[in-house]
Amino acid sequence: MAQKLSNLLATALTVATGVVGHGHVNNIIVNGVYYQGYDPTSFPYMPNPPIVIGWTAADLDNGFVAPDAYQGPDIVCHKNATNAKGHASVKAGDSILLQWLPLPWPHPGPIVDYLANCNGDCETVDKTTLEFFKIDGVGLISGADPGNWAQNVLVTNNNTWVVQIPKDLQTGNYVLRHELIALHSSGQPDGAQNYPQCFNLAVTGTGSLQPTGVLATDLYHESDPGILVNIYTSSLAYTMPGPSLVAGLPSSVAQGNSAATATSSATIPGGGGSSSSRASSASATKTSSGATSRPTSSSIRTTSAPAGGPTQTLYGQCGGSGYSGPTICASPAVCTTLNPYYAQCVSR
Repeated sequence: MAQKLSNLLATALTVATGVVGHGHVNNIIVNGVYYQGYDPTSFPYMPNPPIVIGWTAADLDNGFVAPDAYQGPDIVCHKNATNAKGHASVKAGDSILLQWLPLPWPHPGPIVDYLANCNGDCETVDKTTLEFFKIDGVGLISGADPGNWAQNVLVTNNNTWVVQIPKDLQTGNYVLRHELIALHSSGQPDGAQNYPQCFNLAVTGTGSLQPTGVLATDLYHESDPGILVNIYTSSLAYTMPGPSLVAGLPSSVAQGNSAATATSSATIPGGGGSSSSRASSASATKTSSGATSRPTSSSIRTTSAPAGGPTQTLYGQCGGSGYSGPTICASPAVCTTLNPYYAQCVSR
């Protein structure tokens, strides 16, 4: 009876919080440089959306890919995903911070990251030919019913996750496939929820590592033990979904803050992009959201702080649904509303 009650309460909580549980990666930070990702809640409505490193997807509701779509193209990089038109340059061994929005993310489940060599420009590669190899993956960390999961760590770190590009990875153009799998309803068939997010990276290094990968349609199946699983049990032994981690790589690197001290636009093959704007203060805090394009005048909320009042630093959060911190940005930054869930201090 107690177990049944636990499951009923979990189901009720899922219904109550399901909407805010959906999300997307708003941006990444590499070596202090901020790159805008694709925003499915605003970019589709712009006449000329910015060229970014994140793949375009049709998840207008910040929704998910269900297990019944695992053997179709949507599992590659989300629903009706198309190639990003630019990329970010990184070095083998670099750590990348990925920022999810909106806040909070309430669902338990694993986090996995893959790379696939585009063998040419990722901006034009056929997504159905990409072969992904796993470079990190964390599931149930401790406890049960539902326990402490990788996504709990993400929430603790302001909805961010850090992944490291393998130090010995061969130079080339890669798609980084970052994914959350929500398991709050996974005790029933087709109940798991996948949130794949893809980004184009140009990786440079001196290594020769080039692992064998698998097509995205071979990553998961509906009946896999890490997909069809009841997590509301006191004796849970969770099996990570997907192929094995590349030999010699850690399941994860240390999670934590990453300072954004500059912004950069996506690099376009053949030239263009890569312009950057250096922040005015080296003490800028970890970014949580933002855009590489300049804000419009209608989105600016304030430009100065009253004497003695609390202020937020450049790239810090300054507003949004449920936010209770400083709403005034330290000069010369201005508070810019990006969506109903998030506002950020950005340069003028």
